[in-house]
Amino acid sequence: MKLAAILCVSAAAGSYGAAAAACENPPMVTVPDGKTATTDQLRAAQQDVRPYMSAMQEYLACLNTELTTSGEGALAEFKQLMVMRHNAAVSEMESVVALFNAQVVAHRAANPQQPSPTALPPAPTALPPAVN
Repeated sequence: MKLAAILCVSAAAGSYGAAAAACENPPMVTVPDGKTATTDQLRAAQQDVRPYMSAMQEYLACLNTELTTSGEGALAEFKQLMVMRHNAAVSEMESVVALFNAQVVAHRAANPQQPSPTALPPAPTALPPAVN
C-alpha cells in the first residue's frame, strides 16, 4: 500500500515537472555601454531587446497556462515553483528594460548632438506568492 502511494505521488510530481519544463526561458540579450556605443549599436541592441521581450511574454503566458491548467489539485510546491519562475522572469525583464533605458540616457549624455533610440516601456508585473 505504501509503495502504491509513493508511486502515485512520484508520478504526479513527475508530470508537473514535465509541464514546467515545457516552458523555456529565452536567452538573455546583450546591451552595449551607452557612453561608448554608437547610435547604430544601440539601435541594434534595441532590435534585439524587442523580440526578447516578446519571447519573454510568451514564456510568461506558458507559465501562467501551466499554473492554471494544473488545477486546484496541483502540489503546492509546483504552484510555488511556477510563481517563482514567473516572478524571476518578470524581474529579468525589468532589469533588461532598466539597463537598456539607462544606456539610452548615457548615450544621450555622451552624444547630445546625435539622435538616440527611444526608451522601452516597462515590463509586466509579478504574481503574488502561491497560496497553499
